[in-house]
Amino acid sequence: MPIVRNAPDPTKFNQHVRLPYELRVKDFEIAMQDIYDFFFDVNSLLRKKGLDRLDDMLRPAIMSGLLSDMLTASLANHSRTLTQNNHFNGHPDLVVKGIYPNNAIAAGTEGVEIKSTRKSGGAVDTHGPRDQWMCVFVYDVDNETEPADARRPMGITEVYIGQVTATDFRKNPRGDLGTRTATLHKEGILKLRSNWIYRA
Repeated sequence: MPIVRNAPDPTKFNQHVRLPYELRVKDFEIAMQDIYDFFFDVNSLLRKKGLDRLDDMLRPAIMSGLLSDMLTASLANHSRTLTQNNHFNGHPDLVVKGIYPNNAIAAGTEGVEIKSTRKSGGAVDTHGPRDQWMCVFVYDVDNETEPADARRPMGITEVYIGQVTATDFRKNPRGDLGTRTATLHKEGILKLRSNWIYRA
């Protein structure tokens, strides 16, 4: 069975969403299509060689990181005012062009942080509570359908963007070897979900 090229459903976008920094709904639609085109091209090549799809090779944490990085790069390409933060592991992922020297900042306030998760509803761990614009992409990977060639392509099912504050987060308990994280609490996640961009 040939690999299927996924595509966002244009009827599922919220045309009334509140977007910062001159972002447009179309920027998100094109960024999603960029991701789908990449997976189609890579998976087509892998399957021709008898190898597993990229979706099936990557562990969930690696997949989430890859998608976040790719979506950040694509949105930077299509956005009118945002670009990638050139500081390694800098925050936020997208910064307003020209605000910071060389568009690089370790911890800035002007821009959008990009996250991706498999968790429906958009709850995602962060490295700490911050005042920020945060955008969360929720995606689905079919690792179960058999035969494997009949599996659905990876799909983005929900996209949210919200202006949250440090008080919208709860700090998560940390074990002896764990990393300190924070997640939006109940009211915070409701704030994020209220400003949805895409729901399939």
